[in-house]
Amino acid sequence: MTAGKHSLDDLRIDRNAPETKRPWSWVALVMTSIALIGSVVGWRMTRPAAAEVRTITVRETAASGQKTVLNASGYVTARRQATVSSKVTGKVIEVLIEEGKKVADGQILARLDASNVEASLKLAQAQLDHAKAALGETKARLEEAELNLKRISALTLNRIASQADLDRAEAEAKSLKARLEQQTVEVSVADRQLALYQQQMDDTIIRAPFAGVVVSKNAQPGEMISPISAGGGFTRTGICTIVDMDSLEIEIDVNESFINRVAEGQGVEATLDAYPDWKIPCKVIAIIPTADRQKATVKVRVGFEKLDPKILPEMGVKVAFRGAGEITPANLGITIPKSAIRKQDGKDVALVVQNGRAERRAVTLGSVRNDEVIVVAGLASGERVVVEGPDKLAEGDRVQEKKP
Repeated sequence: MTAGKHSLDDLRIDRNAPETKRPWSWVALVMTSIALIGSVVGWRMTRPAAAEVRTITVRETAASGQKTVLNASGYVTARRQATVSSKVTGKVIEVLIEEGKKVADGQILARLDASNVEASLKLAQAQLDHAKAALGETKARLEEAELNLKRISALTLNRIASQADLDRAEAEAKSLKARLEQQTVEVSVADRQLALYQQQMDDTIIRAPFAGVVVSKNAQPGEMISPISAGGGFTRTGICTIVDMDSLEIEIDVNESFINRVAEGQGVEATLDAYPDWKIPCKVIAIIPTADRQKATVKVRVGFEKLDPKILPEMGVKVAFRGAGEITPANLGITIPKSAIRKQDGKDVALVVQNGRAERRAVTLGSVRNDEVIVVAGLASGERVVVEGPDKLAEGDRVQEKKP
């Protein structure tokens, strides 16, 4: 019994006994952390690297079904542009614009030296004040003369004053009344003179005639500027040139032998020389009703369906006049290389780069032109599409775009 009792007592937990340290628990924690870090490092080292791909940014272009009836070339021009000058000759003291800066309608572009005009303005103001003061004095004297005339008239009726006194009083009143009218006119003249100098003062401030972008800065502080050329190279005729970028269009000289293929409202596909892969939908605005005898051409104006900041004045452009109707947003498509189209599960797909990963897009194809295909649905203008990459590239894979 004693041995059994001691065995049971040995199994009891003595809660009052001092706690013993367990150094092996810290060792286990450290080993677990090392294993976790090792697994993370191993995963990073063994995970597949980002696949290198070549991409293009897609743009809208005209869809198929429109036959080209005429090819031509021209330039981008602005219907609204102006070389801004001053109304008066003067020395430039301040220029507030730079090339490429946008300006609002009526914004101050430059200031001319106005010291002489300012002095004349102060003189005109002083002359106006003097004329008004003289007018006030004459009004007071006229009131006094009219009161004196009434008194002399009463005294003359009572035979106290003579007829000569009455005549002198009447003459004085009439003289002051005439002087008052003259001084009223002088005040009006002085006021007009002041307005004239105020206008000349305002003419020394050069403002933008319309909203646009400054494309050239032609004068600097210290130079003379004049609205009329002085015949020398030391006098500027303008401060800057402003272009209204919303008025850009294409100007084309079409040979008069082919002008019968062009009609107002006709669809046009334009290609800028600077961006040969970008097809821009346009339409004919007008055919100028006259021909150039020397060049045997007729000028045609073509307008953009949608303007873009990359379209700049004086850019060279090639155009294709379409014969199957007007190019509108309803018949636009996306033109991409054939290499960008892949077959997956019997469907046509394209891979789009989104946030560094490949995203699969089911696309609907239109007509094929040479090495390009028109996508009529599935892609949006401005997206980056993979045109070269690994054959096994799948949706969700990490990608790295090759630098051109």
